[in-house]
Amino acid sequence: MQRNLWRVPDYRNLWLSHSVSLIGTQVSVLAFPLMALLLLDASATEVSMLAAVEFLPSLLLGLPAGAWVERLPRRAVLIVSDVVRAVAMAAVPLAYVLDALSLPLLFVVAFVIGLGTIFFDIAQLSYLPALIEQDELTDGNAKLEGARSVAQLGGPTAGGFLIQIFTVPVAIAVDVFSYILSAFFLLRVRGRDVPPEPIEQMSLRKEIAEGVRFVFAHPLVRPLALCALAADLAFAAVLALQVPYAATTLHLESGVIGIALAVGSAGGLVGAAISGRLAERLGAGRTVLVSIVVFSAGAALVPLAGGAVGFAAGLFVVYLGVVVFNILQVTICQTVTPARLLGRMNATLRFISWGSVPLGAAVGGVLVGPLDIRGVLWAAAGVCALSVLPPLFSRIRGYVEGPEQEPEPESGPESGPKQESTDEAGAPPLETEGAA
Repeated sequence: MQRNLWRVPDYRNLWLSHSVSLIGTQVSVLAFPLMALLLLDASATEVSMLAAVEFLPSLLLGLPAGAWVERLPRRAVLIVSDVVRAVAMAAVPLAYVLDALSLPLLFVVAFVIGLGTIFFDIAQLSYLPALIEQDELTDGNAKLEGARSVAQLGGPTAGGFLIQIFTVPVAIAVDVFSYILSAFFLLRVRGRDVPPEPIEQMSLRKEIAEGVRFVFAHPLVRPLALCALAADLAFAAVLALQVPYAATTLHLESGVIGIALAVGSAGGLVGAAISGRLAERLGAGRTVLVSIVVFSAGAALVPLAGGAVGFAAGLFVVYLGVVVFNILQVTICQTVTPARLLGRMNATLRFISWGSVPLGAAVGGVLVGPLDIRGVLWAAAGVCALSVLPPLFSRIRGYVEGPEQEPEPESGPESGPKQESTDEAGAPPLETEGAA
């Protein structure tokens, strides 16, 4: 019988850290582009590039980050990442007070925030299986994704009204405090924090190569990675342009934009609540396919919107599908990956999916000129629809979660052995997160 994870102190503190950090981040999701638009007269293309810069570290350092995280205590990586992000974000309200705020400063801060986030994310995904049992992973991942959805529900709304009632820098200051509070909760986590011993000492290049080979050789991980690549390319453009689209094309005020983003994010909360039951009823693999169809349909609804209601409805459907996909992608990859490859597998998948974000955001920004914002959103919806093809024509289609379902990687032992045992603390093999 599974434990109630809310009664597991280490998991609870990790969840609290994750949650408060996300709430602050979601406030900034609205505050950052509005600051660029309203205070610095940035164009839609410049706002899109600002979103791209935040994900640029995933493209530049995503692969070595996984190998570095595997060599370090993961809790320490999480805490340092929070501190770095807090310091970087604090520079924005300070610059505003000193009348030194500029678009180049926002680009630098966005890059540092993205750098901290890639290390935080890889370390958290690799740490989770050391804190809970393998049969608790779906529940643990669902609760983490549920927290993300709650943050996406409340954060933009709070950000919108903080901006209207106070100022944009006040909203940014909330994010600074959230990173500090996140680090406080991480200090209360006492679970096992020893990196798995590598089977043999390898150079950084060989360690990275082994992780990449595992991802692209594994018949379950590979199609999920390719799906995430296509979906994240598309959603990068959507996320970078959603605020300019709402503000300049749909002519919505900041408070209304915040509510629309929050209503859309409620779809993610629903997805987190139903993902486990859907997987039990349909099987994890079929549920993955259904989730892709759902978020692709939502992506098509966004450019059809004529106002706040249609915009929010499209985002609701997008997040419903995305969260179900993320939970099952994470759990499947956690289940089939050997413990010693967790960091590198996570980093490889982050490189593939998040590394595509600056490319997608940049291309979306460039295409605004010839296609206009609505045209870019239609193109993104088409790419989302194509993302279903790799899982559809793979073993994912028939996958039912469970150890007996774990297939051998196709390229032999270098890609990582079939996982048959846990690490020293009974932690399961691990994961990735994902897309969209």
